[in-house]
Amino acid sequence: MALEKGCPAPDFKLKRKTADGLEEVSLHERIEASKVVLLFFPLAFTGGCEKEMCMVSDGLSAFEALDAAVLAISVDSPFTQEIFAQKAGLKVPLLSDFNREAASAYDVLYDTFQPGKLDFKNVAKRSAFVVDQAGTIIYSWSTDDPSVMPDLDEIKAALEG
Repeated sequence: MALEKGCPAPDFKLKRKTADGLEEVSLHERIEASKVVLLFFPLAFTGGCEKEMCMVSDGLSAFEALDAAVLAISVDSPFTQEIFAQKAGLKVPLLSDFNREAASAYDVLYDTFQPGKLDFKNVAKRSAFVVDQAGTIIYSWSTDDPSVMPDLDEIKAALEG
């Protein structure tokens, strides 16, 4: 079961690939500047994940207007994520949780992703968390159904509240 509202947000240090090379991103450093929206998604280059990341990228300015940074996390390598971001025109930062440390800490890993079809082990569930500047989770949502998208209006309401 995903971490709930009111829990302390586990810190992490994950890699992000940019044109300048690999960059380490720490939740702790990000929450010093603003609230943070964490969006875990299963896999790059899949229809649902591309739809979600494009939707978030297209509305990134609305999150920035609420003084929030958005970070998207999957178990893909940072090199795969970089190509995914380029091909889909994504503006949201994609962080690689290749070692599954963040998804495990937030308790959002599938035992088996799409059983009987893909049978992939330890893929991140589509999940959303909002972390305030005190490091507390103020919004938590996770689904076992990868076709269900997070409610961005609910996330924005949590940022406003």
